[in-house]
Amino acid sequence: MNFLTDRTDDRWDDGLIARSRRAREADDDGDDDDALVRALSGAGSDGGRTPAPPVSPEARALRSRLEALGRLVALSRTRLDGKTLAEAGRVLDEAAARRGLSAQHTVVAIAGATGSGKSTLFNALAGVPISETGLRRPTTAAPIACSWSDGAAGLLDRLEIPGRLRRRPRETTETGALRGLVLVDLPDLDSAVGAHREHVDRVLALVDAVVWVVDPEKYADAVLHERYLRPLAGHAEVTFVVLNQVDRLPGEAADLVLDDLRRLLDEDGIALGEHDEPGATVLGLSALTGEGVGELRELLGQFTQERGAATRRIAADVDRAADRMRPLYVADGHPGPEIGEEARAEFEDRLAEAVGAHAAGLAAERAWRRNAGKACGTPWLRLWRWYESRRSPRTLAALEAGSGGTASGAGPAQEEVTARQRVEQAVRAVADASVAGLPDPWAQAVRETAVRGGEQLPRLLDEVAVTLGAAAAVPGAKPPRPAWWPAAVLAQAAMTLLQVYGGLWLVGQIAGVLEPDLLPPVLLMAAGIVGGPLVEWACSIAARGPARRYGQDAERRLRQAAAGCGRARVLEPVAAELLRYREVREQYATVAKLSTTRQ
Repeated sequence: MNFLTDRTDDRWDDGLIARSRRAREADDDGDDDDALVRALSGAGSDGGRTPAPPVSPEARALRSRLEALGRLVALSRTRLDGKTLAEAGRVLDEAAARRGLSAQHTVVAIAGATGSGKSTLFNALAGVPISETGLRRPTTAAPIACSWSDGAAGLLDRLEIPGRLRRRPRETTETGALRGLVLVDLPDLDSAVGAHREHVDRVLALVDAVVWVVDPEKYADAVLHERYLRPLAGHAEVTFVVLNQVDRLPGEAADLVLDDLRRLLDEDGIALGEHDEPGATVLGLSALTGEGVGELRELLGQFTQERGAATRRIAADVDRAADRMRPLYVADGHPGPEIGEEARAEFEDRLAEAVGAHAAGLAAERAWRRNAGKACGTPWLRLWRWYESRRSPRTLAALEAGSGGTASGAGPAQEEVTARQRVEQAVRAVADASVAGLPDPWAQAVRETAVRGGEQLPRLLDEVAVTLGAAAAVPGAKPPRPAWWPAAVLAQAAMTLLQVYGGLWLVGQIAGVLEPDLLPPVLLMAAGIVGGPLVEWACSIAARGPARRYGQDAERRLRQAAAGCGRARVLEPVAAELLRYREVREQYATVAKLSTTRQ
């Protein structure tokens, strides 16, 4: 007889479907806000009369982790591709869907390979033959649900289990202990029918806990361990592994098989809940004879009454998603991504070199000393320099004509190319220093930000070099003068007057106008002739300090202007990108480090 359609015993018939339909109709007539409150509080179809359980520390920690995961995904959308964030988005969606449904119910799936006896165990727990058993394989073609209390319609709708496959257990004295339990019998996980395996994978991703049923012959099956148990190793707290058909094992063989099963689970990375530690539950039973079924029923009752399975399942999903996303957000040995002072200084030095700040400073120093020489030099030397300056343009023009102007045309172009290469090299260097140890996606984002900012940097630096650099090389007509400058000019003028006065005195004596006395005019002229160069030499010595400071000020202004362009175009955008990474890494730390432990 097909127990899915023909059984009409009113102890476990489809009354749940009708009652759920009436409850939904009643809810539709009521206030939508009341329905929302009941859904969020986890109340079932009892109209919200059952108060929502208090929020546990596990639930509060999970809520913080989910909020952090949501912020993490939002901050990462523009930096990571959708496929990378797909699992995190699925976890958020499934968590929101589960938390919006009844918290009074615990959905447990019974999964196993062909011939493991999971349907027989399902019927034994329900007390009635709900799921068909037999020698024909596969026997279970679609998930079948058995609910020990009302209000689980939303959960079963989420599992896409139709109403004709929803059942109720036999009413016994033990039924109350399992109130809130929703048991789902799945098709064979190694079924030859692809649709059956799809049912298994879909439901396993949505249930709160899983009872894995193995038999003495296939408990070490590679499909079970490699495809299911090992990937779900982090879900140990919501995992039961039962060795069925122990009645077929003679003597102590059952204990030996159980020990070997625990060894395999340990190799899979599944923590075993032994010695009151959180982890998977492992036990042996016989669904056919009933041996150990009562113990499993008691464990499921305790597990259901805790009402924390959904929280632990979602927390395990978050753990798995966080572990898979770790390479995207955590770089070992890189505690705080930032642009170091050494990298900043090197970047600014390269930009200063590109705009020729040092050369401009030297040019400004030479210009200042040249102005000092003009003001404090002897008149005769100044006349000679004026004469040389008048000859220089013609000489340079002749040289350029002889060379065809090739050198004058190639020099600036070569300098421009060299400066641009220096800027590009500086941008690459500061980007590489900033992303040292950063995860690849964020390192790539930082490099792209630096390159985008550096595209216009050569043009800006050219403008800085043209304005400030030219002003530094050719200072104004009235450069800043030290306090001793007027005294030096007066001293040089006095030396010149001594020469002129001594010369006139000597001429007057030669002409017979004055009495002949050669010594005084010769001494005056000698004093002027020797004193003028001495004053000029002393002024050149005294001018070194102010000229050097003037050149350093010009170099500093040019360096600051170039550094300002570099900060605005490269350093600040890179720092903003690193700040975004620090934000997402903090959110990831919240997602990965906060853990919910089974109380």
